[in-house]
Amino acid sequence: MTEYGTIRYAHDEAVATITLARAERLNAIVPEMLAELSAALARAVDEGARAVLIAGEGRAFCSGADLVARSDGGLPADLGQMLETHYNPLAVQLAELPIPVVTAVQGAAAGAGCSLALHGDFVVAGRSAYFLLAFVNIGLVPDFGATWLVAKAAGRAKALEMMLLGERVPAELALDWGMIHRVVEDEALLVEARALAVRLAAGPTRAMGMIRRAVAGALTTPLVDVLAREAVDQRAAGRTTDFAEGVMAFVGKRKAEFSGR
Repeated sequence: MTEYGTIRYAHDEAVATITLARAERLNAIVPEMLAELSAALARAVDEGARAVLIAGEGRAFCSGADLVARSDGGLPADLGQMLETHYNPLAVQLAELPIPVVTAVQGAAAGAGCSLALHGDFVVAGRSAYFLLAFVNIGLVPDFGATWLVAKAAGRAKALEMMLLGERVPAELALDWGMIHRVVEDEALLVEARALAVRLAAGPTRAMGMIRRAVAGALTTPLVDVLAREAVDQRAAGRTTDFAEGVMAFVGKRKAEFSGR
């Protein structure tokens, strides 16, 4: 069993659950956590997980980069290089996963923690959750994909409001803005998020992976290229075992039992 220092990992019912486990620091991010997240995501795929659930231990999802821990050794002079080395590869890895991602958010999802939450295909938030991009308050810019994620979900005006004012966006408002999927009571958060992950894990996994990629591409790709991509994906999806099962289930008027193949 692989041991981790900053996260916990479990794999059950085809769902890989990755829990940020620095509760004493509100799950603030250190480079080790990013490396372990990357390793856990790769492990999930290698082990045949069909969905990923990312959660935070304690009263917060993630408070962002741990500036206190970083200050012990000093922040790097080139913050851009830090992003290119640690954060950006993980963002790309999340975007390119062949399986869906659910994030369960309680309390603070701030800075890079906000970005991590919003990288989920489905963001389930407890009523205590809030989303915060306060980089402007320390003279920095949002990172880890935040500008793309928020602008694409909420639009230019809301993205600028959130980033230039550096104020909290409570869960209910984030839902109104189209940033997240659902708001639930805090005590039901993990149950609801896991149920959604289990439901996704029971779906046609290969088709879902292609849908993830196609939707991400459609946000920045001309229609003619999207149409070409859809044709390629549909050809591949049409050759899967899950497609054959889906058709037989439809004809037989029963629920499909997808295998992920």
